[in-house]
Amino acid sequence: QVQLVESGGGLVQAGGSLRLSCAASGRTFSGYTMGWFRQAPGKEREFVASIRWSGGNTYYADSVKGRFTISRDNAKNTVYLQMNSLKPEDTAVYYCAARAYGSSLYDDTREYDYWGQGTQVTVSS
Repeated sequence: QVQLVESGGGLVQAGGSLRLSCAASGRTFSGYTMGWFRQAPGKEREFVASIRWSGGNTYYADSVKGRFTISRDNAKNTVYLQMNSLKPEDTAVYYCAARAYGSSLYDDTREYDYWGQGTQVTVSS
């Protein structure tokens, strides 16, 4: 059974940085697409970034492009989201997700099979 466990959230001032981690277990993830999503209070869950476990191709939402970087460490079975130049509007619960099949970089919550429990990121102004 696939398990995804996020960590690294916290409180940071605007302009600061955080690195989120998603530890994945229960499968060989070589054919998977991994994604980060976020959900702010009263809003729908939205796409942040995705990465192909094999090859490392990436895709970003326009709102984070140039500030956030998604990466993976094959040896540790871990996906990261490096977040720089954080803004108050980045405040949300951040979720890691995994999709087992397909070869694209998916950006819709309905396209993912597994989800982590989320980690809170709060950016103060």
